[in-house]
Amino acid sequence: MIVLDNFSAGRRSNLQAVQDDPQLDLIEADLSVDSDWTGLFQNVSKVFHLAALADIVPSLERPLAYYQSNVTATAQVLEAARRHGVQRLVYAASSSCYGLADQFPTPETAPIRPEYPYALTKYMGEELVLHWAKVYKISAMALRLFNVYGPRSRTTGAYGAVFGVFLAQKLAGRPLTIVGDGDQTRDFTYVTDVVEAFLLAGKDRGSGEVMNVGTGRPVSVNHLADLLGGPRTYLPERPGEPRCTQADTSKIQRSLGWTARVPFETGVREMLNHIDHWKDAPLWTPETIAEATKEWFRCLRPGARETHA
Repeated sequence: MIVLDNFSAGRRSNLQAVQDDPQLDLIEADLSVDSDWTGLFQNVSKVFHLAALADIVPSLERPLAYYQSNVTATAQVLEAARRHGVQRLVYAASSSCYGLADQFPTPETAPIRPEYPYALTKYMGEELVLHWAKVYKISAMALRLFNVYGPRSRTTGAYGAVFGVFLAQKLAGRPLTIVGDGDQTRDFTYVTDVVEAFLLAGKDRGSGEVMNVGTGRPVSVNHLADLLGGPRTYLPERPGEPRCTQADTSKIQRSLGWTARVPFETGVREMLNHIDHWKDAPLWTPETIAEATKEWFRCLRPGARETHA
């Protein structure tokens, strides 16, 4: 197995359990640049393309970096796969492409409405995968992931996913910072279920398809706070954030026989069992969150386009 990563978001320590495995080759490489790493695709049968920059705020601040990582790098991966005759490619797409959806559960046929550069560039990467599958006959599939969580989730310096924020706050005995009223719901999907979806997609022969990966059972942020326990504080609601994310998973159930199996309460319990993973994560406060999300409010607030004009 070959793992390519530039560690711009992940950490080497996440691979500590398998770092001495003789069957693992860990290569540090920038996939957006056509260099020696492309030769590693020779004699490779399957590629799982999960490399990307994530989070909303930094994508608003550095859109070109997100284009380079999420679009250019995906094109490079596809070309390497094409040149070396890779038999199967599975791409980690994002449910953020649906934006402020108005159909729940949300099917793959729902309108595409990216609200910020991260969502846009992930969707552009998805379109590249489908185009290479159609034109170059690469066997490829895209999985639109809904709110993935699990131990060793990202703990970068950017203000991002709710679990990383909450668990660092809980470790420090600080209030959980809940955006809006906390009644907004998310389709939290546990990482082991997502891995199973990728493995099934890697074995499937269908190509040029997009499938949702979620539970179809959204839960509120307040419920998450209840499970974690401790004090909480509420922050202003942010523009561009959906009130609900909920996957329609009928297609992947029908095509791959996949369904999410880990109940949310079980997943949260596992996160708490591994809470020490977040001891070095950024500790966010209402003040630092307000500073970090200035660009968010400036760019995504209603009427922002008219104001800029």
